[in-house]
Amino acid sequence: MNLVKSTGTFGFFTIISRLLGYLRDILIAIFLGTGVLADVFFVAFRIPNTFRRLFSEGTFNAAFVPSYASEIGKGKNQANKFANDIFNLLFLGLFFLVLVVQILMPTFVSIIAPGFIDDVDKMEVAINLTRITFPFLFFISLASFFSAILNSHNKFAAASAAPIILNIVLIGILFFSRSLGDELVYYLSYGVSLAGILQLIFLYKFVKKYFSLRFNFKIKISNNVKIFFKKLLPSIFSSGVTQINILVGTIIASFQASAVSYLYYADRIYQINLAIAGIAIGVVVLPRLSKHILSKKKDKILLIQNKALELSLFLSLPASVALIIGSEYIISALFGYGSFNENAVQNSAKALYFFAIGLPAFSLIKIFSSFFFANHNTKTPFYLSLISVILNIIISIYYFKEVGFIIIPIATTISSWFNGLLLLIFLKKKIFLLLTKYFLLDL
Repeated sequence: MNLVKSTGTFGFFTIISRLLGYLRDILIAIFLGTGVLADVFFVAFRIPNTFRRLFSEGTFNAAFVPSYASEIGKGKNQANKFANDIFNLLFLGLFFLVLVVQILMPTFVSIIAPGFIDDVDKMEVAINLTRITFPFLFFISLASFFSAILNSHNKFAAASAAPIILNIVLIGILFFSRSLGDELVYYLSYGVSLAGILQLIFLYKFVKKYFSLRFNFKIKISNNVKIFFKKLLPSIFSSGVTQINILVGTIIASFQASAVSYLYYADRIYQINLAIAGIAIGVVVLPRLSKHILSKKKDKILLIQNKALELSLFLSLPASVALIIGSEYIISALFGYGSFNENAVQNSAKALYFFAIGLPAFSLIKIFSSFFFANHNTKTPFYLSLISVILNIIISIYYFKEVGFIIIPIATTISSWFNGLLLLIFLKKKIFLLLTKYFLLDL
């Protein structure tokens, strides 16, 4: 496997998606700024967008790809049966999850944005918008299932291109923003769910070559399916720990006016590098690494692991330095227009500065987690990630009243470096990772 070429394919479409995402966010900054409507929309958008990142950016792959790779070795029919069992269970589980959350939406929004509770109008709009955006979770999770099958067959282009659809839909709506007024946030919310449907249709057209979909809700759950679902939750939590920490931060930030918006805009900047230095490499490495571990080809395993780490550090360290030095200039150049005033620029830049310090750790967590998942070990990174999230929550809550929203990116960065170090220690302890003497010298 040519790691650089495969990562380049995944990264190319990911960069296009992120650049369109920047254009989308520039337009949102111009028309919504960091006011009440912006805060409310970002809370409504954060939930499905977090799940999109959790499922589509390699996390679902972490549980599915090693299991599916094992089934492929038993024959195409066996692999297709396994995939169909997973799909049908996912379909039913997601359908009822979305249904229950829709019914209990006021309680759900109170949990994810407790700072809105005292403002009745703000709370009502947040509930309405989240009801509109939440079905995106159903469609994007099923789309991520199709992406995982494509990735298992070393087909990365379509899966990495699918998120472009969301940005195109939202940008199209934003071009009509002047005529929509305050209703803009509602149209954007409908656009989110529409984009989920379109992504699902788009990916199904590509996955048909490798997977024959069969709806069957009278499912006999085999041992392999049970094993998969036992691995799924830990893999989602451990591989998506950075997104979970940011979601926790959003919940805490809802107690400070405009803080949700500051964190959102800062988050958008460093994500483009993380998408390549962590997510793309982790997604590309997992299928082939799982195959080599299954066939016990130690030389291949060693080569892939070392190249993955070298490439990740080569991409993330310079980007981290650049973002630390130029945080305010970057925020001002990208978002400092219209309703996005000087105060918003400075606060978003502060958040970006501290997120940037954690960027290499965010990337390494993705890579290290993939090494565990390829070895069918989801429990170790799960427990380590749980410790990281608890540390993040403790730091954020303890210092929030004293420091304000800026403690959130600080806590996320501290907990992520701690998590990355623990993952490295346990990888070495379990002999899941070996470094060559030429590590970092043969880039």
